[in-house]
Amino acid sequence: MSFTRHLLAAFVITLAGHASAQAPAPAATPTATATPRPAVPTALNVPVPPPPTLDATAWVLMDYATGQVLASANPDQRVEPASITKIMTSYVVSAELAAGKVKPTDEVHISENSWRGGGGGTDGSTSFLGVGTKVKLHDVLLGMIVQSGNDAAIALAEHVAGSEAVFAQLMNQYAQRLGLKDTHFVNASGLSSPEHYTTARDVATLSRALIRDFPEDYKIYAMKEFEWNGIKQHNRNTLLWRDASVDGIKTGHHSTAGFCLAASAKRGEERLITVIMGTKGEKARADMTQELLNYGFRFYESHQLYAAARPIAEPTLWKGESNTIKLGVAEDVTVTLPRGRYGDLKAAMDVPGRFVAPFTKGQKLGTLKITLDGNVLTERPIIAMEEYGEGGFFKRLGDGVMLWFKSDEAVQPSAQPDTK
Repeated sequence: MSFTRHLLAAFVITLAGHASAQAPAPAATPTATATPRPAVPTALNVPVPPPPTLDATAWVLMDYATGQVLASANPDQRVEPASITKIMTSYVVSAELAAGKVKPTDEVHISENSWRGGGGGTDGSTSFLGVGTKVKLHDVLLGMIVQSGNDAAIALAEHVAGSEAVFAQLMNQYAQRLGLKDTHFVNASGLSSPEHYTTARDVATLSRALIRDFPEDYKIYAMKEFEWNGIKQHNRNTLLWRDASVDGIKTGHHSTAGFCLAASAKRGEERLITVIMGTKGEKARADMTQELLNYGFRFYESHQLYAAARPIAEPTLWKGESNTIKLGVAEDVTVTLPRGRYGDLKAAMDVPGRFVAPFTKGQKLGTLKITLDGNVLTERPIIAMEEYGEGGFFKRLGDGVMLWFKSDEAVQPSAQPDTK
Protein backbone atom coordinates (compact mmCIF):
# COMPACT_ATOMS: atom_id res chain seq x y z
CA MET A 1 0.00 0.00 0.00
CA SER A 2 2.88 2.33 0.82
CA PHE A 3 4.28 1.89 -2.69
CA THR A 4 0.84 2.62 -4.22
CA ARG A 5 0.45 5.79 -2.17
CA HIS A 6 3.93 6.97 -3.24
CA LEU A 7 3.16 6.22 -6.89
CA LEU A 8 -0.17 8.09 -6.70
CA ALA A 9 1.53 11.07 -5.04
CA ALA A 10 4.20 11.12 -7.74
CA PHE A 11 1.54 11.06 -10.45
CA VAL A 12 -0.37 13.95 -8.84
CA ILE A 13 2.85 16.01 -8.59
CA THR A 14 3.73 15.18 -12.23
CA LEU A 15 0.23 16.07 -13.42
CA ALA A 16 0.22 19.35 -11.48
CA GLY A 17 3.62 20.30 -12.83
CA HIS A 18 2.57 19.40 -16.39
CA ALA A 19 -0.64 21.40 -16.10
CA SER A 20 1.38 24.39 -15.00
CA ALA A 21 3.78 24.04 -17.94
CA GLN A 22 1.19 23.13 -20.57
CA ALA A 23 -1.80 25.32 -19.86
CA PRO A 24 -1.14 28.53 -21.79
CA ALA A 25 -2.27 31.85 -20.44
CA PRO A 26 -5.16 33.39 -22.40
CA ALA A 27 -3.79 35.43 -25.27
CA ALA A 28 -5.19 37.52 -28.07
CA THR A 29 -5.73 35.52 -31.25
CA PRO A 30 -2.85 36.34 -33.63
CA THR A 31 -3.78 38.09 -36.81
CA ALA A 32 -4.23 35.98 -39.91
CA THR A 33 -2.91 38.76 -42.13
CA ALA A 34 0.25 37.70 -43.92
CA THR A 35 2.08 40.98 -43.29
CA PRO A 36 2.14 43.64 -40.60
CA ARG A 37 3.49 46.34 -42.91
CA PRO A 38 1.48 47.16 -46.02
CA ALA A 39 3.57 48.72 -48.74
CA VAL A 40 0.85 51.34 -49.22
CA PRO A 41 -1.77 52.23 -46.57
CA THR A 42 -4.82 50.06 -47.13
CA ALA A 43 -7.07 53.07 -46.69
CA LEU A 44 -5.90 54.39 -50.03
CA ASN A 45 -7.48 51.38 -51.76
CA VAL A 46 -5.07 51.74 -54.66
CA PRO A 47 -6.93 50.87 -57.89
CA VAL A 48 -5.58 48.52 -60.52
CA PRO A 49 -6.87 49.07 -64.05
CA PRO A 50 -8.04 46.14 -66.16
CA PRO A 51 -5.46 44.60 -68.51
CA PRO A 52 -5.13 45.91 -72.05
CA THR A 53 -7.53 44.69 -74.71
CA LEU A 54 -5.54 42.62 -77.21
CA ASP A 55 -6.61 41.57 -80.70
CA ALA A 56 -5.41 37.98 -80.29
CA THR A 57 -7.04 34.56 -80.15
CA ALA A 58 -5.71 33.83 -76.66
CA TRP A 59 -3.16 35.27 -74.25
CA VAL A 60 -1.74 34.89 -70.74
CA LEU A 61 0.30 37.04 -68.37
CA MET A 62 2.03 34.84 -65.75
CA ASP A 63 4.31 35.61 -62.83
CA TYR A 64 7.39 33.41 -63.07
CA ALA A 65 8.14 33.07 -59.34
CA THR A 66 4.68 31.88 -58.35
CA GLY A 67 3.13 30.58 -61.56
CA GLN A 68 0.12 32.80 -60.90
CA VAL A 69 -1.84 33.90 -63.96
CA LEU A 70 -2.24 37.64 -63.46
CA ALA A 71 -4.41 38.30 -66.50
CA SER A 72 -5.64 36.30 -69.48
CA ALA A 73 -8.13 35.88 -72.29
CA ASN A 74 -9.16 32.43 -73.51
CA PRO A 75 -6.18 30.87 -71.70
CA ASP A 76 -7.46 27.29 -72.13
CA GLN A 77 -8.65 27.52 -75.72
CA ARG A 78 -6.92 25.03 -78.00
CA VAL A 79 -4.69 26.74 -80.54
CA GLU A 80 -2.00 25.71 -82.99
CA PRO A 81 1.44 26.52 -81.55
CA ALA A 82 3.37 26.75 -84.84
CA SER A 83 7.10 27.21 -84.05
CA ILE A 84 6.38 27.81 -80.36
CA THR A 85 6.42 23.99 -80.43
CA LYS A 86 10.20 24.29 -80.39
CA ILE A 87 10.11 25.37 -76.74
CA MET A 88 9.13 21.80 -75.91
CA THR A 89 11.62 20.39 -78.42
CA SER A 90 14.42 22.29 -76.73
CA TYR A 91 13.11 21.32 -73.26
CA VAL A 92 13.28 17.64 -74.19
CA VAL A 93 16.78 18.02 -75.66
CA SER A 94 17.96 19.87 -72.54
CA ALA A 95 16.48 17.17 -70.33
CA GLU A 96 18.20 14.43 -72.33
CA LEU A 97 21.47 16.36 -72.14
CA ALA A 98 21.11 16.74 -68.37
CA ALA A 99 20.46 13.00 -68.07
CA GLY A 100 23.63 12.23 -70.05
CA LYS A 101 21.73 10.45 -72.83
CA VAL A 102 23.16 12.81 -75.46
CA LYS A 103 26.10 15.22 -75.42
CA PRO A 104 26.64 18.74 -76.84
CA THR A 105 29.50 17.37 -78.91
CA ASP A 106 27.43 14.60 -80.53
CA GLU A 107 27.56 14.61 -84.32
CA VAL A 108 23.97 15.00 -85.49
CA HIS A 109 23.27 13.48 -88.90
CA ILE A 110 21.22 15.75 -91.16
CA SER A 111 18.96 13.24 -92.86
CA GLU A 112 17.13 13.71 -96.13
CA ASN A 113 13.91 13.68 -94.12
CA SER A 114 15.01 16.64 -91.98
CA TRP A 115 16.28 18.46 -95.05
CA ARG A 116 13.09 17.90 -97.07
CA GLY A 117 10.86 18.69 -94.08
CA GLY A 118 12.63 21.86 -93.02
CA GLY A 119 15.55 22.68 -95.26
CA GLY A 120 16.32 25.55 -97.60
CA GLY A 121 13.91 24.25 -100.23
CA THR A 122 10.87 24.71 -98.00
CA ASP A 123 8.82 27.79 -97.22
CA GLY A 124 9.42 27.50 -93.47
CA SER A 125 12.20 28.65 -91.19
CA THR A 126 15.48 26.86 -91.84
CA SER A 127 19.02 26.67 -90.50
CA PHE A 128 20.34 25.71 -93.97
CA LEU A 129 21.82 22.44 -92.70
CA GLY A 130 23.34 20.44 -95.55
CA VAL A 131 21.69 17.10 -96.32
CA GLY A 132 23.94 14.19 -95.40
CA THR A 133 26.27 16.32 -93.27
CA LYS A 134 27.02 15.96 -89.58
CA VAL A 135 26.77 18.92 -87.24
CA LYS A 136 27.53 19.14 -83.53
CA LEU A 137 24.40 18.93 -81.42
CA HIS A 138 25.07 22.27 -79.72
CA ASP A 139 25.19 24.06 -83.10
CA VAL A 140 21.99 22.35 -84.23
CA LEU A 141 20.31 23.46 -80.98
CA LEU A 142 21.45 27.05 -81.61
CA GLY A 143 20.01 26.89 -85.12
CA MET A 144 16.66 25.70 -83.84
CA ILE A 145 16.34 28.23 -81.01
CA VAL A 146 17.82 31.34 -82.59
CA GLN A 147 16.92 30.81 -86.25
CA SER A 148 13.84 28.65 -85.55
CA GLY A 149 15.14 26.11 -88.05
CA ASN A 150 12.65 23.37 -88.86
CA ASP A 151 15.45 21.23 -90.26
CA ALA A 152 17.31 21.61 -86.95
CA ALA A 153 14.24 20.59 -84.95
CA ILE A 154 13.68 17.44 -87.03
CA ALA A 155 17.37 16.51 -86.93
CA LEU A 156 17.47 16.88 -83.15
CA ALA A 157 14.35 14.75 -82.82
CA GLU A 158 15.84 11.99 -84.96
CA HIS A 159 19.12 12.08 -83.05
CA VAL A 160 17.50 11.94 -79.60
CA ALA A 161 14.74 9.42 -80.29
CA GLY A 162 15.57 7.71 -83.59
CA SER A 163 12.61 9.24 -85.41
CA GLU A 164 10.46 12.34 -85.18
CA ALA A 165 7.36 10.24 -84.42
CA VAL A 166 8.98 8.64 -81.38
CA PHE A 167 10.33 12.02 -80.29
CA ALA A 168 6.78 13.41 -80.40
CA GLN A 169 5.75 10.68 -77.97
CA LEU A 170 8.60 11.78 -75.72
CA MET A 171 7.38 15.38 -75.98
CA ASN A 172 3.93 14.29 -74.83
CA GLN A 173 5.38 12.39 -71.90
CA TYR A 174 7.24 15.49 -70.75
CA ALA A 175 4.09 17.56 -71.30
CA GLN A 176 2.18 15.25 -68.97
CA ARG A 177 4.95 15.38 -66.39
CA LEU A 178 4.91 19.19 -66.44
CA GLY A 179 1.16 19.33 -65.99
CA LEU A 180 0.25 20.62 -69.44
CA LYS A 181 -3.43 19.74 -69.39
CA ASP A 182 -4.51 20.42 -72.97
CA THR A 183 -1.43 19.95 -75.14
CA HIS A 184 -0.57 17.29 -77.71
CA PHE A 185 2.35 17.13 -80.13
CA VAL A 186 2.79 15.15 -83.34
CA ASN A 187 6.01 16.74 -84.59
CA ALA A 188 9.07 18.63 -83.33
CA SER A 189 8.91 21.71 -85.55
CA GLY A 190 5.32 22.94 -85.27
CA LEU A 191 4.00 22.09 -88.73
CA SER A 192 0.21 22.27 -88.84
CA SER A 193 -1.76 19.16 -87.90
CA PRO A 194 -5.23 18.62 -86.40
CA GLU A 195 -3.71 16.65 -83.50
CA HIS A 196 -0.97 19.19 -82.83
CA TYR A 197 -2.31 21.73 -80.34
CA THR A 198 -1.78 23.54 -77.05
CA THR A 199 -3.17 26.46 -75.01
CA ALA A 200 -1.75 29.81 -73.95
CA ARG A 201 -1.75 28.67 -70.32
CA ASP A 202 0.15 25.47 -71.17
CA VAL A 203 2.76 27.41 -73.17
CA ALA A 204 3.29 29.74 -70.20
CA THR A 205 3.64 26.76 -67.85
CA LEU A 206 6.13 25.12 -70.22
CA SER A 207 8.09 28.37 -70.57
CA ARG A 208 8.31 28.68 -66.78
CA ALA A 209 9.60 25.11 -66.53
CA LEU A 210 12.23 25.77 -69.21
CA ILE A 211 13.59 28.84 -67.41
CA ARG A 212 13.51 27.11 -64.01
CA ASP A 213 14.91 23.71 -65.00
CA PHE A 214 17.53 24.67 -67.59
CA PRO A 215 18.69 28.25 -66.91
CA GLU A 216 21.97 27.81 -68.79
CA ASP A 217 20.30 26.52 -71.94
CA TYR A 218 17.67 29.24 -71.61
CA LYS A 219 20.41 31.84 -72.16
CA ILE A 220 20.47 30.77 -75.82
CA TYR A 221 17.02 32.34 -76.26
CA ALA A 222 18.52 35.80 -75.67
CA MET A 223 20.93 35.48 -78.63
CA LYS A 224 20.05 37.99 -81.31
CA GLU A 225 21.73 36.21 -84.22
CA PHE A 226 23.47 33.01 -85.25
CA GLU A 227 25.53 32.25 -88.35
CA TRP A 228 25.77 28.90 -90.06
CA ASN A 229 27.13 27.99 -93.50
CA GLY A 230 28.06 31.63 -93.99
CA ILE A 231 24.45 32.69 -93.59
CA LYS A 232 23.65 35.03 -90.71
CA GLN A 233 20.07 35.04 -89.48
CA HIS A 234 18.46 37.17 -86.83
CA ASN A 235 16.28 36.02 -83.97
CA ARG A 236 12.65 36.68 -84.91
CA ASN A 237 11.84 37.95 -81.42
CA THR A 238 12.18 41.67 -82.16
CA LEU A 239 11.66 42.54 -78.48
CA LEU A 240 15.27 41.47 -77.87
CA TRP A 241 16.29 44.70 -79.60
CA ARG A 242 13.49 46.84 -78.24
CA ASP A 243 13.48 45.97 -74.52
CA ALA A 244 16.68 45.13 -72.64
CA SER A 245 14.71 43.28 -69.95
CA VAL A 246 13.43 40.71 -72.48
CA ASP A 247 15.59 37.58 -72.74
CA GLY A 248 13.34 35.16 -74.66
CA ILE A 249 11.44 33.15 -75.64
CA LYS A 250 10.02 32.04 -79.01
CA THR A 251 8.02 33.25 -81.98
CA GLY A 252 5.68 31.19 -84.10
CA HIS A 253 3.71 31.62 -87.32
CA HIS A 254 1.86 29.80 -90.01
CA SER A 255 -1.34 30.52 -91.91
CA THR A 256 -3.74 28.78 -89.51
CA ALA A 257 -1.96 29.68 -86.26
CA GLY A 258 -1.44 33.36 -87.02
CA PHE A 259 1.47 35.20 -85.45
CA CYS A 260 2.37 34.04 -81.93
CA LEU A 261 4.95 35.01 -79.33
CA ALA A 262 5.96 33.59 -75.98
CA ALA A 263 8.18 36.09 -74.16
CA SER A 264 9.82 36.60 -70.80
CA ALA A 265 11.37 39.65 -69.18
CA LYS A 266 13.09 40.31 -65.88
CA ARG A 267 13.12 43.74 -64.23
CA GLY A 268 14.86 43.86 -60.89
CA GLU A 269 14.01 40.64 -59.06
CA GLU A 270 10.67 40.18 -60.80
CA ARG A 271 10.21 38.05 -63.91
CA LEU A 272 7.05 37.82 -66.02
CA ILE A 273 6.04 35.46 -68.81
CA THR A 274 3.62 36.39 -71.60
CA VAL A 275 2.07 34.21 -74.27
CA ILE A 276 0.10 35.73 -77.15
CA MET A 277 -1.45 33.43 -79.74
CA GLY A 278 -3.15 34.25 -83.02
CA THR A 279 -2.33 37.87 -83.82
CA LYS A 280 -2.36 39.37 -87.32
CA GLY A 281 1.26 40.30 -87.84
CA GLU A 282 4.84 40.38 -86.56
CA LYS A 283 4.60 43.96 -85.33
CA ALA A 284 1.23 43.30 -83.70
CA ARG A 285 2.52 40.36 -81.65
CA ALA A 286 5.55 42.37 -80.49
CA ASP A 287 3.52 45.48 -79.64
CA MET A 288 0.91 43.50 -77.71
CA THR A 289 3.58 41.62 -75.80
CA GLN A 290 5.34 44.85 -74.88
CA GLU A 291 2.06 46.36 -73.71
CA LEU A 292 1.26 43.32 -71.60
CA LEU A 293 4.73 43.22 -70.00
CA ASN A 294 4.60 46.93 -69.15
CA TYR A 295 1.18 46.46 -67.61
CA GLY A 296 2.34 43.52 -65.48
CA PHE A 297 5.47 45.21 -64.16
CA ARG A 298 3.63 48.47 -63.48
CA PHE A 299 0.63 47.14 -61.60
CA TYR A 300 1.79 43.92 -59.90
CA GLU A 301 4.44 43.11 -57.32
CA SER A 302 5.77 39.99 -55.61
CA HIS A 303 6.33 39.45 -51.88
CA GLN A 304 7.84 36.62 -49.92
CA LEU A 305 5.53 35.95 -46.98
CA TYR A 306 7.06 32.92 -45.26
CA ALA A 307 10.54 31.43 -45.40
CA ALA A 308 11.06 27.68 -45.44
CA ALA A 309 13.59 27.87 -42.59
CA ARG A 310 11.26 29.65 -40.14
CA PRO A 311 8.32 28.23 -38.19
CA ILE A 312 5.00 29.93 -38.92
CA ALA A 313 3.21 28.52 -35.83
CA GLU A 314 4.16 26.62 -32.66
CA PRO A 315 1.03 25.02 -31.18
CA THR A 316 0.97 22.68 -28.19
CA LEU A 317 2.35 19.17 -28.69
CA TRP A 318 0.75 16.45 -26.57
CA LYS A 319 2.45 13.24 -25.35
CA GLY A 320 5.75 14.34 -26.89
CA GLU A 321 9.29 14.98 -25.71
CA SER A 322 8.70 18.65 -26.52
CA ASN A 323 5.80 20.77 -25.29
CA THR A 324 5.31 22.51 -28.67
CA ILE A 325 5.62 21.57 -32.32
CA LYS A 326 7.13 23.84 -34.97
CA LEU A 327 4.97 24.03 -38.10
CA GLY A 328 6.33 25.46 -41.35
CA VAL A 329 6.49 25.16 -45.13
CA ALA A 330 8.93 23.16 -47.25
CA GLU A 331 9.57 26.04 -49.67
CA ASP A 332 9.44 29.81 -49.41
CA VAL A 333 5.93 31.18 -49.90
CA THR A 334 5.83 34.04 -52.40
CA VAL A 335 2.74 35.65 -53.89
CA THR A 336 2.18 38.19 -56.63
CA LEU A 337 -0.64 40.68 -56.22
CA PRO A 338 -1.78 44.13 -57.36
CA ARG A 339 0.46 46.90 -56.08
CA GLY A 340 -0.83 48.50 -52.91
CA ARG A 341 -2.83 45.45 -51.79
CA TYR A 342 -0.13 43.83 -49.65
CA GLY A 343 -1.84 44.79 -46.41
CA ASP A 344 -5.09 43.12 -47.50
CA LEU A 345 -3.64 39.61 -47.70
CA LYS A 346 -5.13 36.98 -45.39
CA ALA A 347 -3.37 33.83 -44.21
CA ALA A 348 -5.09 30.83 -42.64
CA MET A 349 -4.02 27.34 -41.65
CA ASP A 350 -6.18 24.25 -42.03
CA VAL A 351 -4.61 21.94 -39.40
CA PRO A 352 -5.84 19.60 -36.65
CA GLY A 353 -7.08 21.15 -33.41
CA ARG A 354 -4.56 19.14 -31.41
CA PHE A 355 -1.20 17.53 -32.17
CA VAL A 356 -0.30 14.23 -30.50
CA ALA A 357 3.25 12.86 -30.91
CA PRO A 358 4.99 11.23 -32.68
CA PHE A 359 5.62 13.15 -35.94
CA THR A 360 8.38 12.75 -38.51
CA LYS A 361 10.31 15.66 -39.96
CA GLY A 362 8.62 16.89 -43.13
CA GLN A 363 5.33 15.12 -42.37
CA LYS A 364 2.36 16.93 -43.91
CA LEU A 365 0.01 18.15 -41.20
CA GLY A 366 -2.26 20.61 -42.98
CA THR A 367 -2.55 23.39 -45.54
CA LEU A 368 -1.64 27.08 -45.60
CA LYS A 369 -3.93 29.30 -47.67
CA ILE A 370 -3.15 32.85 -48.75
CA THR A 371 -6.17 34.80 -49.98
CA LEU A 372 -6.99 38.25 -51.28
CA ASP A 373 -10.61 39.42 -51.30
CA GLY A 374 -11.67 35.83 -50.65
CA ASN A 375 -9.78 34.48 -53.67
CA VAL A 376 -7.06 31.89 -53.03
CA LEU A 377 -3.69 33.11 -54.35
CA THR A 378 -1.71 30.06 -53.25
CA GLU A 379 -1.96 26.94 -51.12
CA ARG A 380 1.02 25.18 -49.52
CA PRO A 381 1.39 22.06 -47.37
CA ILE A 382 2.07 22.63 -43.66
CA ILE A 383 4.79 20.30 -42.38
CA ALA A 384 6.48 19.35 -39.12
CA MET A 385 9.85 21.12 -39.17
CA GLU A 386 11.57 18.63 -36.85
CA GLU A 387 11.32 15.07 -35.58
CA TYR A 388 9.01 14.81 -32.59
CA GLY A 389 9.22 11.59 -30.61
CA GLU A 390 6.93 10.37 -27.86
CA GLY A 391 7.52 11.52 -24.30
CA GLY A 392 8.09 9.25 -21.32
CA PHE A 393 5.45 7.18 -19.55
CA PHE A 394 4.35 9.84 -17.07
CA LYS A 395 4.36 12.55 -19.79
CA ARG A 396 2.05 10.48 -21.98
CA LEU A 397 -0.11 9.51 -19.00
CA GLY A 398 -0.44 13.09 -17.76
CA ASP A 399 -1.18 14.47 -21.23
CA GLY A 400 -3.76 11.75 -21.77
CA VAL A 401 -5.65 12.94 -18.70
CA MET A 402 -5.28 16.61 -19.67
CA LEU A 403 -6.69 15.94 -23.14
CA TRP A 404 -9.99 14.91 -21.58
CA PHE A 405 -10.43 18.50 -20.42
CA LYS A 406 -8.65 20.35 -23.25
CA SER A 407 -10.53 21.98 -26.11
CA ASP A 408 -9.08 21.98 -29.60
CA GLU A 409 -6.56 24.77 -30.19
CA ALA A 410 -7.15 27.33 -32.93
CA VAL A 411 -3.87 27.64 -34.82
CA GLN A 412 -3.11 30.76 -36.84
CA PRO A 413 0.04 31.55 -38.83
CA SER A 414 2.29 34.20 -37.40
CA ALA A 415 2.69 37.45 -39.33
CA GLN A 416 5.94 37.62 -41.30
CA PRO A 417 7.85 40.78 -42.22
CA ASP A 418 8.05 41.97 -45.76
CA THR A 419 11.44 40.75 -46.99
CA LYS A 420 11.51 42.67 -50.25
